[in-house]
Amino acid sequence: MPIHAREFDAGDRGPLDGLRVLDMSRLVAGNMVTLQLGDFGAEVVKIEPLPNGDPLRAWGDSSVETHWKTYCRNKKSVSVNLREADGLALVRRLARDADVLVENFIPGRLEEMGLGPEVLQEDNPGLIIVRVSGFGQTGPYRERPGFGTLVEAMSGFADHNGFADREPVLPPMALADMTAGLYGAMAVLIAVREREVKGGAGQVIDLSLLEPIFSILGADAAGYRVDGSIKQRVGSASNTASPRNVYATRDGKWVAMSASIQSMAERVFRVVGREDAIEDPRFRNNAERVRHRAEVDAIIGGWMAERSLDEALAELNGAGVTAGPVYDIAQFLDDPHVIEREVVVDLPDADVGTVPVHNIVPRLSRTPGTFRYPAPTLGQHNDEVLGGAGVSAGELAELRARGVIG
Repeated sequence: MPIHAREFDAGDRGPLDGLRVLDMSRLVAGNMVTLQLGDFGAEVVKIEPLPNGDPLRAWGDSSVETHWKTYCRNKKSVSVNLREADGLALVRRLARDADVLVENFIPGRLEEMGLGPEVLQEDNPGLIIVRVSGFGQTGPYRERPGFGTLVEAMSGFADHNGFADREPVLPPMALADMTAGLYGAMAVLIAVREREVKGGAGQVIDLSLLEPIFSILGADAAGYRVDGSIKQRVGSASNTASPRNVYATRDGKWVAMSASIQSMAERVFRVVGREDAIEDPRFRNNAERVRHRAEVDAIIGGWMAERSLDEALAELNGAGVTAGPVYDIAQFLDDPHVIEREVVVDLPDADVGTVPVHNIVPRLSRTPGTFRYPAPTLGQHNDEVLGGAGVSAGELAELRARGVIG
């Protein structure tokens, strides 16, 4: 079935229309912050360093800039030589009229460029500055390069992930960056709201990659301090609920199941023909089932192995059990629910005709996000943005001739 198509409409305004954002970040976390803002109407201007721009352009395993096209839609591009004083002066000029500036240099680098918060907020007291880094603006690790891989390891995430008899497993996507980006977008809106209500002052948002991913690990710190427990890797099972795992079906496919409340666990035992397990001391409550999860999984796994994926899901869903298929991307895109909900949409693309991207998240009933323009080519909006900031056509030509802008 086809993916739903969308057209770009530059005149379609979202609820953040009027919010002006300068994005000096590279790669994922900062782009994730500004993606959320751009999708809902903010004017996002990417300040891209010459000669190659944001390294996100080079990411991916295809000949098309898929990451760039996905995460830099609804943004404009200004290409600037940040090694030139005149290039830095242009950034400072643009920041005077901005509401938000996002950067992810190693802490201290923005100050070395002459663009530290004190300088920028002296020009523009209402400016909100998001400073993305691996470990934060303070602390003994502040100057370490902060790729997400490091904090996915240090936070405890990798130690949780995988199977007990194998190595810790890092996530196969930029999970720490994505998580930080979502936190960062929320922080921007908090700061904007506070500025509107309490007098117009900006502030600095110190957004590390380490703290957001640690925060999603739950109550690990509390559990350790209370009773000394350190959760062990359990594959696709859970340290906190049982049944919870993936189970192989007769036709070599997989079903994911989670039964984290008592009534659901009882429903599972009934549908697999083991109603007697409900009263079994090993399985009578969640704590006991977690302690005996190998036996629980053996019961469910044996039942699954006798059925195809479709047969198993028909019985489980018919009984109201929280279970579903394990999909790859091809299966996901073909799912009727995904298609009807328009979870993925096709956007027009100059290189390949259309490119599928995730739809705007979340869905607002009255002021939804909008697709206004595709991810820009490097420096595509130099004249528009810089001209709007008062740089004359003659100055633009002179700056371009000297390599200050692209």
